[in-house]
Amino acid sequence: MAELRFDGRVAVITGAARGLGRCYALLLASRGANVVVNDPGGDLEGEGSDAGPAEAVVREIAAAGGQAVASTDSVATAEGGKAIIDMALETYGRVDVLIHNAGIVRRAPLRKMSYEDFDAVLDVHLRGAFHVVRPAFPVMCDAGYGRIVLTSSIGGLYGNHGVANYAAAKAGVIGLANVAALEGAADGVACNVIVPAAVTRMAAGIDTSAYPPMDPELVAPVVGWLSHETCSVTGEVFIALAGRVARAVVAEGPGVHRPVWTVEGVGEHLDAIRNVDAPLVFPVVPDGHGEHLRYSFELAHRSNDRGVLHG
Repeated sequence: MAELRFDGRVAVITGAARGLGRCYALLLASRGANVVVNDPGGDLEGEGSDAGPAEAVVREIAAAGGQAVASTDSVATAEGGKAIIDMALETYGRVDVLIHNAGIVRRAPLRKMSYEDFDAVLDVHLRGAFHVVRPAFPVMCDAGYGRIVLTSSIGGLYGNHGVANYAAAKAGVIGLANVAALEGAADGVACNVIVPAAVTRMAAGIDTSAYPPMDPELVAPVVGWLSHETCSVTGEVFIALAGRVARAVVAEGPGVHRPVWTVEGVGEHLDAIRNVDAPLVFPVVPDGHGEHLRYSFELAHRSNDRGVLHG
């Protein structure tokens, strides 16, 4: 297969000064993309600012013959998100790729988590996603092309101790991505989710001594493909962890239909209700929402028909 390139494309990458984001920026730039390297340069908890890290990545890209510009606005505000997208438009005249990777961590048990820490994490991860998607999305739709990659987490899929804020934000990102995929489909705008795992500064405090190789370079190619014009899917979630790449889905069991339920009846049928041996998957695009409804409605109609015929 010929090398997949991004010549003429403009990519905006948030949280691009370190770790995964830096790896994404270097990869896309090496393949011809003009990159907006966004990162305010704060610490892991989102405090402080430093233009140095983003500017260092821009210099690294330039030294390799690529094109990039540094942005230090924060995704945590609507004004910051708009400024990031405006920089791409003012510098390069377009936005083809948006990768929202920015993130912070503030850990605490649920019973002790402060409202301030909960909001601060949602501001960067979830509201931050909206703050950059909202100004970029109409630009992409009007141009008839776009690739959006939002970042979730295994914490968002399965939860984890001490990170209720992070888990809630990362789960919410999937909902936002689904809507962007649905509403962008007719205009050539694809939106997918990456669930990455890599040993970066975000892993501070975690014992990784027994981990297999988990470098950002194992994740970046997946994000690169999702960002490319040949990406053939939208509304999907991809895992990239320790060299394993997989699709994650929301699945339902076939369930149990009864024309009338009681509290006791739910308990009596619980094993069948919880049975997922034959899971159902309703793809987001073209109409997972509608397919979900139609499946349940059909069971109800069949039950009613049987009632009419045999009642």
